[in-house]
Amino acid sequence: MKRSYLIKPMLDEDYPIIDYGKGVYLYDVEGKEYLDASSGAVTANIGHGVKDIIEAMKKQADKVSFVYRSQFTSEPAEQLAESIAKLAGGDLNWSFFVNSGSEATETAMKVAIQHWQEKGIKTKNKILSRWVSYHGITLGALSMSGHASRRARFVPLLEDFPTIHPPYCYRCPYNKKAPECDYLCAKELETAIQRIGAEHIAAFIAEPVIGAAGAAITPPPDYYKKIVDICMRHNILFIADEVMTGFGRTGKMLSCEHWDVIPDIVALGKGMGAGYAPIAATLVSDRVMESILNGSKIVMSGHTLSANPQSCAVSLAVIQYLEQNNIMKDVLVKSRYLFSGLRQLQQQFPFIGDVRGQGLLIGIEFVKNQNTKEPFLRIEAFTQKIIKAAAKNGLLLYPAGAGIDGINGDSIIISPPLTISIEEIDRLLIKLAKTFQEINEISHKGGSAN
Repeated sequence: MKRSYLIKPMLDEDYPIIDYGKGVYLYDVEGKEYLDASSGAVTANIGHGVKDIIEAMKKQADKVSFVYRSQFTSEPAEQLAESIAKLAGGDLNWSFFVNSGSEATETAMKVAIQHWQEKGIKTKNKILSRWVSYHGITLGALSMSGHASRRARFVPLLEDFPTIHPPYCYRCPYNKKAPECDYLCAKELETAIQRIGAEHIAAFIAEPVIGAAGAAITPPPDYYKKIVDICMRHNILFIADEVMTGFGRTGKMLSCEHWDVIPDIVALGKGMGAGYAPIAATLVSDRVMESILNGSKIVMSGHTLSANPQSCAVSLAVIQYLEQNNIMKDVLVKSRYLFSGLRQLQQQFPFIGDVRGQGLLIGIEFVKNQNTKEPFLRIEAFTQKIIKAAAKNGLLLYPAGAGIDGINGDSIIISPPLTISIEEIDRLLIKLAKTFQEINEISHKGGSAN
């Protein structure tokens, strides 16, 4: 085998070489077809090979692909910021463009801290967050993340920002059901604030629907209203990490809309460029920007490729494609259909413990026993077995964390492009059922799925 010089996710893994993509399908150089049931990393929201986006890329490339943001602004950047302000709602009128979700959440953290500094409050430097969460891989973003396995190697370098339990109803730490639980997991935030002191806390950050760390953990109805109320009473900003959930993934521009909540700051990414170009953003409300506008007039963050016109033109084209084709309005219809099919599979296969999510961000948690909810041990690598078997069957799935400790437990995310048809959902379900059946047979024989 020819030597590779590329550092891949697993250095000893033999990855297929991609050739091209079309719609919800990807094709490798051997001609094998894969149904992209995960939109890559919950990113390819409008599918692959969309000509409208490709044309927008070419058109902008003919003009200029890069300018430095300290020297120029550009029409694509200005238009994109205006479009997002109109779609985001509330007073989220300011966009800081970056290149990845990790950069977007880290910028959100910096803006929150700077906001209080500009108001003359120098002590508010901590960010509170939840366990079973993921906000990015850079050190600041990882400090905010409650993803135990991803934190493990770098704990000495990280801040201890994760503080409270997530709204993990399937594995409620209090062994209660919502709403009879009185939202104890939300009330933990109040306790944490009182212990630490609100004078030290700049913001609380949360994924509206938890992604990689929890496979689409979705809160009960009044959870975020209680969280926002606690933040407001203690003069703490609320940051919504919508890197995975934004841009239509749950059927709304921002998933916070499902709970009638408007954050102070929002991080966007993934679906923003839909995989056609690297771009992300930190949205900042007028009320947070006011202190900076009246003070230093500089947001202390920035990257060489921030707001470059090529990526901004792509994101603008993605928004136009979503709007012109009314894609978001069909997400909930497709979601109900897909949920129905997945819950039928849950009845057939004993290792499916929970099916959850919002829109086309759906998680499946696997267990050894549906009644006791006993998780698989990490050493059993159950998720990896599912992912590999699915790929052999031409189905791409996204691995995710599970379990209240963030170590043991297995799950996947199913998040196909928002453009998937009902017929393609049927194909997805057939391939998934075949995969589960193969795993079930191997498990009964006591063998290995590798």
